[in-house]
Amino acid sequence: MDSIAQQMMRNPVFSRVYEQLWRPVFTRLFSLGGTGTADVDRALTAYLSRPGDRLVLDVACGPGNYTRRFAENLTGDGRCVGIDFSPTMLSQAARTNQSRRSSYVRADAHAIPFSDNTFDVVTCLAALYLIPDPLPVVDELLRVTRPGGEVVIFTSVRTELSALPGVRQVAGFSGYHIFDRHEIVDRLRADGAEHVEQTITGQGQYVFATKPS
Repeated sequence: MDSIAQQMMRNPVFSRVYEQLWRPVFTRLFSLGGTGTADVDRALTAYLSRPGDRLVLDVACGPGNYTRRFAENLTGDGRCVGIDFSPTMLSQAARTNQSRRSSYVRADAHAIPFSDNTFDVVTCLAALYLIPDPLPVVDELLRVTRPGGEVVIFTSVRTELSALPGVRQVAGFSGYHIFDRHEIVDRLRADGAEHVEQTITGQGQYVFATKPS
């Protein structure tokens, strides 16, 4: 049976309120009411939205809020492709976050429908914790990244708070996965990634890695 999180992602009403209501509240909760996660998110978005001629893949893009931003300043043959498994999220993306250099494809993140070594940047932001069996997705992110390209992940991380009795059980019931502190980092390194960096903010982690040239 699908988890509560998976059911929500297919709900047309939820897809419409995700960007304006749910995501800002959820981001604030990651910092327990503070702004730490939101501050890092703004800096990351500015970096990934810089001008340039590059191919970007936004995995589990939801309604396309990041996809559109990453596409806005691309130049030359630059393009940002957003993929998601939810038809309702992709419909919302096409309605509200379409741009000249963005496109959307329905796909399973466990089997990304692109060749090896295709994208300059591959992101999976605020989504990996909702994907069943998520670690193989990390392998796919690196597979489709070109040599010298970047993988960027934002997801959950185990902290003293999330390790409290009952928290992980409730999270698991809802379909929300809490990653151990070294789980993502170790997976990327096992896949051969270089320059793996982890920044923990509140209940979340940002992980950057480079595919060897």
